[in-house]
Amino acid sequence: MVDDFLHDLSWVLPLRSDAATAIFNGFTFLGYTPFFLIFLPIGYWLWDRKLFTRLTVLIALVAVLNSWLKDFWQDARPDPAFQLDGDRVADSYGLPSGHAQVAIAMWFWLAYEIRRPWAWGAAAFIAAGVCFSRLYLGVHDVEDLLAGIALGLLSLAVFAVLVHENVVARWRRLPAWMDFAVILVAIPVLWVVWPDGEDPTGIASVLFLLFGWFAGAALDRKAAPEEPVLPAWWLQIVMAVGGIIGLFILRAGLMSGGIAIGLPEAITGYIAATVMGLYATWIAPAIFRALKLMKQPQAMP
Repeated sequence: MVDDFLHDLSWVLPLRSDAATAIFNGFTFLGYTPFFLIFLPIGYWLWDRKLFTRLTVLIALVAVLNSWLKDFWQDARPDPAFQLDGDRVADSYGLPSGHAQVAIAMWFWLAYEIRRPWAWGAAAFIAAGVCFSRLYLGVHDVEDLLAGIALGLLSLAVFAVLVHENVVARWRRLPAWMDFAVILVAIPVLWVVWPDGEDPTGIASVLFLLFGWFAGAALDRKAAPEEPVLPAWWLQIVMAVGGIIGLFILRAGLMSGGIAIGLPEAITGYIAATVMGLYATWIAPAIFRALKLMKQPQAMP
């Protein structure tokens, strides 16, 4: 009975309809790379640079942990006959659910930072939708989901303790090169600690993006020490849309250009990830400042 509950997805089939599938495809999009490449830069540009840097670090760490555990446990996903999202999960393993783990950590961390009742409600709604979407689409079973939720909560708790105990704040007072040194050491360490027979090539891109993000953030802080003054709301929409279009054009150009000159796909991906991090936190803000869309607050006389 317990095994059926944890692994049998036949109960999902009667719930499916065209409308429900569209809704849960929308929720599941919130756990894929393109969403993070949209949401995190916009949050950095238009909301709070420090908050979204913390959030990016949290998501990166959770993603690496999830990928390691998947390759360690090597638990197969549900039968392809149940899968509506099978083309995007490829040959990856199922346990724990990365969507669930990241959704719990990410959205509840945002709620923790905002500290408003509506934020907790929104976090619960979005995280529940993302989690259930993986069952509905047939790419995870209940066991995968529960493990992802539990690990997401654990990651959230550990990160909250680090922030509450000012570990993160003390680290931020160290020279910027410490960030780069830790990331550069962590990248080759992935190949040392990764489960035998598995390959961390794909997930290493997360650390390269984080490297570019920190490098750009350091340059951005130097160019604009204070949080920027933003323009009218409609210009903020222009900034968000234009900035994200630029990001995806840059990504496509780097990938196609690297392959065209004969670089290995993995190396091309690492370069693209690094430059995208740099673009999100330095290049795009510099363009916005040049266009007078971001301004530094006036000093008090």
